[in-house]
Order: sequence, then C-alpha cells, then structure tokens
Amino acid sequence: MTLRQFAGLGALLSLALPGLALAADPVAEPVLNSGDTAWMLTATALVLFMTIPGLALFYGGMVRSKNILSVMMQCFAITGLISILWVVYGYSIAFDTTGMEAGVVNFNSFFGGMGKAFLAGITPSSITGAAALFPEAVFVTFQMTFAIITPALIVGAFAERMKFSAMLIFMGIWFTLVYAPIAHMVWGGVGGLMWDWGVLDFAGGTVVHINAGVAGLVACLVLGKRKGFPTTPMAPHNLGYTLIGAAMLWVGWFGFNAGSAAAANGTAGMAMLVTQIATAAAALGWMFAEWLTHGKPSALGIASGVVAGLVAITPAAGTVGPMGALIIGLAAGVICFFCATSLKRKLGYDDSLDAFGVHGIGGIVGAILTGVFAAPALGGFGTVTDIGAQVWIQFKGVAFTVIYTAIVTFIILKVLDAVMGLRVTEEEESVGLDLAQHNERGYNL
Repeated sequence: MTLRQFAGLGALLSLALPGLALAADPVAEPVLNSGDTAWMLTATALVLFMTIPGLALFYGGMVRSKNILSVMMQCFAITGLISILWVVYGYSIAFDTTGMEAGVVNFNSFFGGMGKAFLAGITPSSITGAAALFPEAVFVTFQMTFAIITPALIVGAFAERMKFSAMLIFMGIWFTLVYAPIAHMVWGGVGGLMWDWGVLDFAGGTVVHINAGVAGLVACLVLGKRKGFPTTPMAPHNLGYTLIGAAMLWVGWFGFNAGSAAAANGTAGMAMLVTQIATAAAALGWMFAEWLTHGKPSALGIASGVVAGLVAITPAAGTVGPMGALIIGLAAGVICFFCATSLKRKLGYDDSLDAFGVHGIGGIVGAILTGVFAAPALGGFGTVTDIGAQVWIQFKGVAFTVIYTAIVTFIILKVLDAVMGLRVTEEEESVGLDLAQHNERGYNL
C-alpha cells in the first residue's frame, strides 16, 4: 500500500467511524506550563525584593540617621501585615468575580466577593492564567507582593513623624478600603468598573503608584510638617543606601513589569525592554534637568529619576513600543523633577521622601501617556485605534483613583487621629523614632 493510499484509507475510516476519532482524542486536561511557572516564581521573588530590602534601603538612606530603623521597621512590618491580610480576605476582594457582569455596575464592580477568603479552594493542583497556565498559588503570591509594596510606598510621605501603632492600623484599614477595591476595579476582570471602561494599566500605574502617591500626599497634609521644616536642614544621612536601594528597585522592577505578562512570552520580553529604556531615559531626564536648574547633578537626583521612570512605564509596559517608552521615561524624569522640587516648595507641603512627587505624578504621567503610545500607529502593541478616546478613558481612570483614594484616605486618617492620635510628640520627634518608638539606634558609635 502506497503512502497516498494509506492516507486515503485513514480519511475514510475517520468519516465512517467518527466515534473512533473521538475516543482517540479525548478532551485535553489543562496542563501546567513549567517554563512559565518558573518565570512567575522568579518574578514574584523579584517584586518582594523591591520592598525588602530595596525600598527599605532607598527610603532608609534618605531620612536622618535617628530615623533609619523606623523606616526599615515600617517596611518589614507592612510586609508581614499585608501578607496575612491578603490571605485572609485581600485576594478575595481583589480577584473574586462573584456577581460581576459585563456592562453592569453593581457592588461587585467595586468590591470582590468573599468566595476566596482564607484562600478557599486553592490547592497545589489549582492552576490559573490566560497566556499560559501556572499554579494559582504562585499568582496569589505574585499579587501579594504588589499589595505589600503599595502601602510601603506611602511611608515615604510621612516619614519621621507618625506613631508606629497608628501606622500599622492605618495601613491595615487603607489596604482593605482602598488598595484591594482599586485592584479589583482595574484587574478584577469583566464587570469591574475600570476594566469595563477599558482603562489600560498593565502592571499598576493606577493600582499601585497613583494610589500610593495620592494617599501619601493626603497623609503628609493631615499629619502636618516635620518639626523645623523647611528651615532646619534635613539632608539624607546615607545616600549610599539610597543608591543601593534604587539599584535593587531597578532590577526588581523587571519582575514587576515583565512578570505582569503572566507568562514567559513576547509580551514579557517587550515589557522588560521598554522598562529598561524608560528608566534610563528618566534617570537622564531628571539628571540633566537638575544640572541645568541647580548647576550640578546629584546622586539623589539620578536615583529619584530612576524610580520616576520605573513608575511611569508600569501602566504602559505591556502595550507600548521602545520609542514610546523613551518619550514616557524622558517626560516622567523632567516632570517629576519639577514637581518634587519647585512645586513642593511653592505649595509648602512636607512630603518627606517625595512619595507623591515621584509615584503620584509619575503614575499620572505614565497612565495618560499609555493612552497615546499604546496605539500601533505610534509603535505600540495595544488595540488602540482612537488615541483621543483612549486618553479620555485613561484620564477617567486617573481621576477616579485620585478622588476615591484621597477621600477614603482622609477619612481613615481623621478617624484614627481622633481615636488614638497619629503623630509622635515633639520630644519623640526630636530624639528620633528609632529610640522613641523602638528603643534602638541604627548606629551605636
């Protein structure tokens, strides 16, 4: 029998006996992709690395020596607190889709259900993913690291003056009423408020950075200025720590952005590339803006520019191309420089470590420009065909996040201030929070 005759016989048999074909080709079970799983495990570790030790060192170096342990302690305590709250109910609020329906605005458009509370139903065999399949336990942990770093970013706005006890309670409530609902609205899927609007936020421009930046601004306004600000010099005590922390954030951010592809694929590869381009452009943009304005470039400036670029590219990382990333990064570096220096001085608020000036402003710049450079006509890889319409959608997402976060954060802080007080005493502030709150010193000479 020739090869052609054999093939013809096979075709006749498949037509005559369709049951045989079905029996030979059962419905395939979902198969976990080990390569994608390995990448997501790596990305998760990188994002946790961003908070401890990355952010702890970045912030720790910028405060005065009498407060270094307090800032690091806050980062570690937040990591522990949010990890537990995420397991108990945070993951469920953010990602339980019960009651959600496309185009229908209801309670579950803002707040997820409790079907996944205490991680109910999640086992070693539970898998998730769209582009690829990997354990749901890995997805839970990956998203947990995002939930950890967001409130930790707020610490930079009120550093050196908030009671540790008040900080812990504030972060727990803020995570519950602000972070988890915003994450649900943006990333919760069909039926989520901003998901249905079509807001593009690949890795957390609104969910993480605008959210944290606005909350930080409200916090520093409610607490008031540090004792002696702005007349007393409050220079960073160890910029070496800050530069090391910034380097750790830069490296860890590849897990943040490329990991948000939820697969080891082309989107992850492009996200990594555009993250590097935007960060480099922002670092240079801030450096040259400072050089031209103040006469000399500073180490603190270039470190801040690095973070501004990382922030700005975050919402765009999955949809913009290299040249779009270059423009976004450059714009973020220059705009954040002026907001963290000239604008802050003009308005007089004491955002200790520029949480709003870098994360809030950088997040807004990135979110809006995502609507422009996600368009294929400008080298993007999104589905944007009407740039004006998408920019309006992005603006709506930014505006909603700013207003919701500002109002809820203000209410939480005012209630806590009335119940237990937010600030340490003037004497404790003068001594430093390391001794006053933790009975330790960062340096014993």
